[in-house]
Amino acid sequence: MGEAERRAVGAPVRKKDAMALLLGKPVYTEDVTPADCLVVKVLRSPHANALIESIDPAAALRTPGVVAVYTWEDVPQKRFTMAGQTWPEPSPYDRLILDKHVRFVGDAVAIVAAETEEAARQALKRIKVKYQALPAVLDPHEALDGPVLVHPEEDWKALCPVGADNRRNLCASGADADGDVEQVLADCDVVVEHTYNTQACNQAMMETFRTYTELDAYGRLHVVSSTQIVFHVRRILANALDIPKSKIHVEKPRIGGGFGAKQTVVAEVYPAFVTWKTGRAARMIYSREESLIASSPRHPMEVKVRLGATKEGVIRALDVYTLSDTGAYGEHGPTTVGLSGHKSIPLYTGNLEAFRFAWDVVYTNHQSSGAYRGYGATQGIFAVESAVNELAERLGLDPVELRMKNIVREGQTMPAYYNEPASACALDRCLAKCAQRFGWAEKYPVRDMGDGRVRAAGVAIAMQGSGISGVDVGSATIKLGDEGCYNLTIGAADMGTGCDTILAQIAADCLDCDVDNIAVFGADTDASPYDSGSYASSTTYVTGKAVEKACAQLKRRICALAAQMLDCAPEAVEFAGRSVRRLDGKGEVSLTDVAGRAMCGSGPTLQVTCSHSSPTSPPPFMAGMAEVEVDTKTGGVKVLDYTAVVDCGTPINPNLARVQTEGGLVQGIGMALFESITYNETGHLAENSLMQYKIPTRLDMGKLDVTFEASYEPSGPFGAKSIGEIVINTPSPTIAHAVYRATGVWHRSLPITPEKVLLGMKKNG
Repeated sequence: MGEAERRAVGAPVRKKDAMALLLGKPVYTEDVTPADCLVVKVLRSPHANALIESIDPAAALRTPGVVAVYTWEDVPQKRFTMAGQTWPEPSPYDRLILDKHVRFVGDAVAIVAAETEEAARQALKRIKVKYQALPAVLDPHEALDGPVLVHPEEDWKALCPVGADNRRNLCASGADADGDVEQVLADCDVVVEHTYNTQACNQAMMETFRTYTELDAYGRLHVVSSTQIVFHVRRILANALDIPKSKIHVEKPRIGGGFGAKQTVVAEVYPAFVTWKTGRAARMIYSREESLIASSPRHPMEVKVRLGATKEGVIRALDVYTLSDTGAYGEHGPTTVGLSGHKSIPLYTGNLEAFRFAWDVVYTNHQSSGAYRGYGATQGIFAVESAVNELAERLGLDPVELRMKNIVREGQTMPAYYNEPASACALDRCLAKCAQRFGWAEKYPVRDMGDGRVRAAGVAIAMQGSGISGVDVGSATIKLGDEGCYNLTIGAADMGTGCDTILAQIAADCLDCDVDNIAVFGADTDASPYDSGSYASSTTYVTGKAVEKACAQLKRRICALAAQMLDCAPEAVEFAGRSVRRLDGKGEVSLTDVAGRAMCGSGPTLQVTCSHSSPTSPPPFMAGMAEVEVDTKTGGVKVLDYTAVVDCGTPINPNLARVQTEGGLVQGIGMALFESITYNETGHLAENSLMQYKIPTRLDMGKLDVTFEASYEPSGPFGAKSIGEIVINTPSPTIAHAVYRATGVWHRSLPITPEKVLLGMKKNG
């Protein structure tokens, strides 16, 4: 179908659930589950590292309304991972539902099930626990081969060869290289060498973690959860409870945001265990405090960069080492770290002669980290892009021109990106367009605005991926209904991203009908075809292709049945949207009549399920530029203007793509300037509410200018790639660059707070 023939793809179609959300309809987990179920809460450890010597629930059990209290002695002694990943999971099996050994402040100690919220709260206070406090390791530099083992247990195991060794506090380790880095660096005119630190950040989605569980009429565990990964939840619960997957049914309602946090089974295991033990319906709703202290924040990483170049600015070598702190458990530890190098180094494929990327992921007694939008690329891009900007400043070159000289171009093979080709790459056009729209030539020079206020600009570029190549599976079922409309059933999870709408747009153009003729349902492990879930920027690219394939097959089936009805060969008819007609013009049959024949006339089933997995993960690209104003009297940094140009292939829905971009930029601004998770010497986290954990508001984002520079990815549906994650990756290095321009101080550790700015200027004289 050509561009002129498209009706849905490329159009700013309103989200299918827009009115329900705007009108406050009951669509979320708490809305659609019974209120008279058991309330589930968890007692959490006050110690960063301790053994439970004894636990006495007797007083708690005497509390009126308390139904049950469970301890480590009551749960299956079978380790599992909470990471929502395709089997065999790369994350180690290092958890129990409850463990005698607690490994961070906030770790689960006991589960309470009660008739009311108040009864559950009172019971938590009455559980008597005696702990043997152990030394804790809170510095990732001291973790590797250190004296304190976070996981000394014998039944710890890793399913995949990721370089893990629990006896070394090592969750993952590895290296990748091409060419002789040391030799090339030794021959370079200039070498930029620095260490960059990114902090842990919480996703802070509007809807906290929440799950409802019950036993259905057949004795199966029915789980309704705010999750991105219904099929992975089923497998994880089966592992945790030590029951067959056939005994579990998982579905998700509307999700109030996830940003990767709900790719981890944070809450599901606790009410599921209660229901399985008691036979009663149960629900767990995380408080905001729990969502901040016991969830799955971004992995803090230290990234060391060595960059070698000629005096003319030709980047010849990149050497990156990442130390990642996975916290107390290994969820997503082995996988996030890879993106810190594999999604940053390839940006400079243009003249690169050699690269090396090495990594270690270590256990500490911090809150367990997990998936967060950007998934490791955010951390690595902050480091590499900052180093490139430092190179430009050292050589006295315009950083835009420097990038134009070195960036990856369409058609190039990227050795640092698993030797994948840049089959669709508009990065050069993104950068040029961004400079033009932003007014780079006017804003790049430092401008003194008087009264201690200085304005300056910074730049960065980024790439991400589109699903996990050779791993992620997207599936779709498309069915022709008896009224001539279609039912699209998916396993992907719409979490506010609009994927229900986007997949319907793809189906509508494939089937030459209006988007309103496509009814979307999902995700449900009993009804939906298997799908890895909505993460890794996979839904549009991977599941969208499955939709495209399913629609093509369904059209062939419709045409075959219509040909029978028209008394001709299938090759003699054509699909015409609302009908099928003979090519010779001698007959036509409506879609409604075809559907009726299939249902009532023993015709072929007009329902198709298709799956798709891609051997490649085509990267989207992005350029970002920020203008900031620094108050040199207070150290305050204000973002005035942010321009972003994104290459996501064909934007299926420009409005939704723009909203995704704007949301990611604001999250990135928060990471650059405000958000931080800090611990004291005993491992207690300071930011346990949104009063302490500062997320950006509308007043902090400045003017956002978002546009797109289309490329065409031949392996994607209608030429589409992904957009969900890349959009968070440019703000941190861009803002750090702008702050340097304004103050003369490089900030290599995030966030860039007023205190850091003032101290940096003072130190710099």
